[in-house]
Amino acid sequence: MSLRLATFNIENLMSRFDFSGFRNNLKQDRVLRLFDVRSEAEYQRLEEARTIAHTDDTRQMSALAIADCDADILCLQETDNMAALQAFEYGYLFKMVGSGYRQKYLVEGNDSRGIDVAVLVREETRDGQKIECVDVKSHAAVTYADFGLFNDALAATNVPGDRIFKRDCLELDFRIGGRPLTLFVVHFKSMGPAREGLDGRSATMPLRMAEAAAVRRIIENRFGSGNTADKMFAICGDMNDYQERIEVLGDRRNGYSFVPRQETLSALDIFSHDGFVENTMRRRPELDRWTLFHSRGPEERHLCQLDYIWLSPALAKCNPASVPEIIRAGQPYRTIFPMGQEVERYPRTGWDRPKASDHCPVVISINV
Repeated sequence: MSLRLATFNIENLMSRFDFSGFRNNLKQDRVLRLFDVRSEAEYQRLEEARTIAHTDDTRQMSALAIADCDADILCLQETDNMAALQAFEYGYLFKMVGSGYRQKYLVEGNDSRGIDVAVLVREETRDGQKIECVDVKSHAAVTYADFGLFNDALAATNVPGDRIFKRDCLELDFRIGGRPLTLFVVHFKSMGPAREGLDGRSATMPLRMAEAAAVRRIIENRFGSGNTADKMFAICGDMNDYQERIEVLGDRRNGYSFVPRQETLSALDIFSHDGFVENTMRRRPELDRWTLFHSRGPEERHLCQLDYIWLSPALAKCNPASVPEIIRAGQPYRTIFPMGQEVERYPRTGWDRPKASDHCPVVISINV
């Protein structure tokens, strides 16, 4: 039996306005910086208008990207709450896929902005197998002390009693046509700005390493350390880290070149160094594994994979020919595609926005 499993950071599926940019320029939308806003009340009116004006196109594209996934189980990141998810499904997704996702799961996590991980599930697979969710468990409350993961690298910004996951690790047990499948849905700590002489990725690496170690511990506690290889599970989500990237060189006038780079250290090494799980994206060509274009200007541009569906060894072995699909039609025009990878964007896509998301959905067909 075949199951289509997908993950997508839908980016800020919010049901409320964020006015913090009035007092914190780092959180202020760039368009509002062009105007002389004299009062907080005026700022709030402008922010409301700006948000509403561009959200409709953005969510149409998000729904198109999800429709192109055609997933039976869809793992989402950056969902504000169940009300926001239901409003998005009713107002946008329903128009693309109909009443496909009857089962919805979301548990409030740890993110200070309120964004959470969520899972949308069809009642049946495309070949008619019943999809039954038998258990849902949040691990948002797990602390460094609980798992003995506190170390000197974390001490600068954390204490042992702090929670490990900056959002959550949501554990869901399914029966697919009566066969078991467990998903662990995550959204790891973002890279953030440079700090204390370190670039943003390096400065936040200890946090993601702890999150990855905690996910592995949760799985080993569940199935038994050393006994996970023959279990049917997957880890899905935005890991906010990568083991390789494609450096983008050149410019629009003279053309671009793309240079693969391997990272000497990644939080994701905790998953892969001993074959604990498999990143099936590596079944794609080296220049065609990316899910996000990162740019801080011409001096810092690369393509990388931030979005993952890691399969357990047993699940990977059952699906040796399954290659993930990457839905890139929702990417803004500023994204620089390697030659031969260009796609037709969704209608009304902008240079930077509107867009479906900076992230590309990833979907894989698997037998369980």
